[in-house]
Amino acid sequence: MIPHDAHLQIGSLLFEDIDQIDLTGPFEVLSRIPNSTYRIYGKTAEPVRDLRGLRLTPDAALSDAPQLDVLHVPGGFGQEALMEDTEVLDWIARQAAGARSVFSVCTGALVCGAAGLLRGRRATTHWASFHLLPLFGAIPVNERVVVDGNWVFAAGVTAGIDGALRLAAELRGDDVAQSIQLYMAYAPEPPFNSGTPETAPAAILAQARQSVAAITAQREATARRVATRLGITD
Repeated sequence: MIPHDAHLQIGSLLFEDIDQIDLTGPFEVLSRIPNSTYRIYGKTAEPVRDLRGLRLTPDAALSDAPQLDVLHVPGGFGQEALMEDTEVLDWIARQAAGARSVFSVCTGALVCGAAGLLRGRRATTHWASFHLLPLFGAIPVNERVVVDGNWVFAAGVTAGIDGALRLAAELRGDDVAQSIQLYMAYAPEPPFNSGTPETAPAAILAQARQSVAAITAQREATARRVATRLGITD
């Protein structure tokens, strides 16, 4: 836990075709951490749209970000465009090197991997991309939230809320995290037990895998190119 009198600079990466819940779910938690400044950073300060069309605006460009204490890297289909974007990858690597904590949500883990940051690290990501983690030298762990040193990884989409609460506890203690959870009334009771490949009905899982087959194949091809660039063999 970090002393409460130590001010925290918290920043999230924003990009075109992000999955907004990867950003806005954790935002609900991270923006409420006491004695902190939370800001959203994009390649420019121009608005972008998430993969369903929601318009989102960064607070500032990457170049205007201070050294962050907490770096949050979300995912979404737009992750693909970042995998070989030197400007973004270099920014992530620099920020991660000086951060107290790095928080990856969903396929944000693949972006961190492309930045060369996952070698030997226990990690998780969205179930459709989980098999790609070894291409970046990571150790895949099939859990909703995985903590490895000062890194916190959340699996797909809504897991970002769980991961953010875990991160809040790491930063400011359990009481703070529980107070944030209570304010959010975060006590999920989903109507179906279909939230993971292990619990979803077989027909639903097959349909879901088919719906993401194209982006999954694209991600694998990109991941293999990146692995070659990084000198990693799975």
